[in-house]
Amino acid sequence: MSTASPVRPPLPPFDEEGARHKVRLAEDAWNSREPERVSLAYTEDSEWRNRAEFVRGRAQIVAFLQRKWQREHEYRLIKELWAHDGHRIAVRFAYEWRDDSGQWYRAYGNENWEFDDDGLMRRRIASINDLRIEPGERKFHWPQGRRPDTHPGLSELGL
Repeated sequence: MSTASPVRPPLPPFDEEGARHKVRLAEDAWNSREPERVSLAYTEDSEWRNRAEFVRGRAQIVAFLQRKWQREHEYRLIKELWAHDGHRIAVRFAYEWRDDSGQWYRAYGNENWEFDDDGLMRRRIASINDLRIEPGERKFHWPQGRRPDTHPGLSELGL
C-alpha cells in the first residue's frame, strides 16, 4: 500500500457535478472490495465513526474493511448524494450482503464526509441500520464489482 497522498479530484469546494462525481467514485471503490484501493481516498490520519466503531488512519481503515468483507459476502452498494457545501458532502446509501449462513441483509445509512484541499477525505461519520431480507426481496442484481450505469439508483428503486 502506498503512503503517498496524491490530489484526488474532484476537489473542494464542491459544486453539484463535482459532488455527484465524488460520490460515484466512492461507490465504485467500495464495490471493488479492495481495502487498499479504498483507503487511498482518505488522508493518512482520516477519522471514521462507523456504527459504534472508531477508526483512525489508513492502516486501520484497511483492517476494518478486510474484516467487513470477510463477513459481508456478495456485497453490492449504491450511494446517492444528499447535500454538499464547501468541503463537505452528505450521502445516503444502501447495500446488500449475505452472511455465512446465507441470510441476506440490506443495510441503510447515511454518511457525512469532510475533505481536505487535495480532495482526500479526512472525516467519515456513518450511521447504519441492517434489515434482514429474503432472497426474493433483493434489489441489487449486477455482477460483483462496479454498479452498471444502467442499474437504477436508490431513488429509482424506491429506497
